[in-house]
Parts: sequence; structure tokens; C-alpha cells
Amino acid sequence: MKDLHILPKVRDSWSYLYVEHCRIDRQDNAIVLHDARGSVPVPCASLMVLLLGPGTTITHAAVAALAENGCLAIWCGEQGVRFYAQGLGETRSAANLLHQARLWADPVLHMQVVRRMYEVRFREPLSPTLTLRQLRGLEGARVREAYARASKETGIPWQGRSYNRKSWKKSDPVNRALSAANSCLYGICHAAIVSAGYSPALGFIHTGKMLSFVYDVADLYKTEITIPVAFRETAKGTEDLETRVRRACRDIFAETRLLARIIPDIQRILGTPQEEEPGDYDIDDALPGGLWDPETGPVWGGRNFGQEGDTSHGGPGA
Repeated sequence: MKDLHILPKVRDSWSYLYVEHCRIDRQDNAIVLHDARGSVPVPCASLMVLLLGPGTTITHAAVAALAENGCLAIWCGEQGVRFYAQGLGETRSAANLLHQARLWADPVLHMQVVRRMYEVRFREPLSPTLTLRQLRGLEGARVREAYARASKETGIPWQGRSYNRKSWKKSDPVNRALSAANSCLYGICHAAIVSAGYSPALGFIHTGKMLSFVYDVADLYKTEITIPVAFRETAKGTEDLETRVRRACRDIFAETRLLARIIPDIQRILGTPQEEEPGDYDIDDALPGGLWDPETGPVWGGRNFGQEGDTSHGGPGA
């Protein structure tokens, strides 16, 4: 993508690829996965996120190829249920993050975002007289109803959500399936959030963790996607359950065009401006941005006093 000021067209991308116990190299503008069974090329330009599970090694050149093509790399635990680290998304503009931070920091605006998030979940306007505690109560009832409905449709008994990642095998099959499905959803939402220039940490309903906003966004789709998938796959048997769940999530992400929905949903919830002021992102993504000014806003082309007559960007790294 030559113009890094423009948001990536994530709707045109594949969703994700989870890999484990393999070596990843670069081949031309793509990556290649090597394991005991052979080699598989992957066109990372079409991939949204690469989840790197246990036993994976990746070369510097392969990471560079992922970054050049706007594919987010996430280092995760087995089955993708633990998050360790992430790479960099596509956009270099901080406009969306600054807009998100302004909403997050203002209690009145923050509450407006929370209400819009619940309205998206319920798919209808909510009474302005409802308190935050009442909204949470309604949401809890909605989720319990989704679990009960999935249990009835599939015949899988439901005793409640129970998950301990330190004792993975002690959870019942449907809870393991739910955890695997949710981890896939978190990966996709995380990739979309970072690629569009938002912060995964500045959550509105969830708070206090580096992935709080990821959990906020993922909760918009759980009752529609991950809960039905987890119960349906569990009803088919427990053999290779987590693997089947990941594949089923991949298919339903494509069927529901989830990637085409996530960023527009975020923009609607946050009221994100559709246009930004022009900047110098398309010249060199390594250049510093504008210089802060309390009266005029960002000033582009701040003077570098290191050289006489040089009007390049000033500030750190200039």
C-alpha cells in the first residue's frame, strides 16, 4: 500500500491463518510454511492476521514480508487461547486512536459509546433512562438466552461458562470449543482494530487490560457466530474439536463477511470522522508526524534546526 494515510481495505482480505510446529520463510513477496509434510506457500498480501502457535520459528525476512503487506502477526499459545505479542498494522495515521482516546477520556462521551455498543448488540434503540447496571443486566440475560438456545438446538448440556487456561483439558468439550472459537474472533477483531489505527487497550465496556477494546468489539458478534459454532461442532463429537472449531470459524467469518463489518461497526459506534486532514504519511512512513500546537492544531513540516534552511520534520528522530 503506497499511501499509508489511507485505511486498509480489510473487507477484501482473508480472515486469519493459525500455524504451529513449522518454520516460516520468505519467498518473493509471500511466505512459505515448512513442516515434516512439506512446504506450503501463503500469499500474505491477502491475509489479515497470522497466528503463530507453539513450535513456530519465523525468519526476519518473513516478518518483513508480513509487515510490508499489512498482515498482522500475533504470537499466541496452543489453539490460540493465549496472547503473547503482536506486530504492526497497516495504517501510520494516529487520527483514529486520538479520536478514540478523546471519547474514552470524557465520561459523558464514554457513556454514549457504551450505549451505542449495547444497541448494536440488541439491534434496537435502548431507553435513555436505563442505567449502566440495568444495561449490564439486560446483556447478561441476552447472553444466557443465547447459550440456552444453542444448547436446546444441539442437545449439548449447558452448565455455564467455565474456563481455566491453566487446566485446559479439565473444561468440558463445549467450553473448550467456546474458548477456541472466541480466540479466533479475538484475533480477527484485534487485527482489524490495529490495522485501522485504533488502540486495542482503550476499551469502553471492558477496561484495564491491553486487549479491552478487542473484547468490546468481539462481544458484538459472539451470540451470532462463536456460540452457535462451538455448540454445533461439539455436537459432532470431541475428536479434533479445537481444530474443527477453528476451521468452522474461518468458514463462517467468510460467509458472514465479518471483515467487511468490523471497521464500519467501530466507526459507527465511535462516530469516527470519515475524512482526515492530509499529512505526509505517503512520503515516508518512518517520518515523524505533525508538531502539536494548542492554537492551530498539528503543524506539518516543523523546522529541523540541525541544518540551515532545512524545513524537514523536527522532533525526535529528525
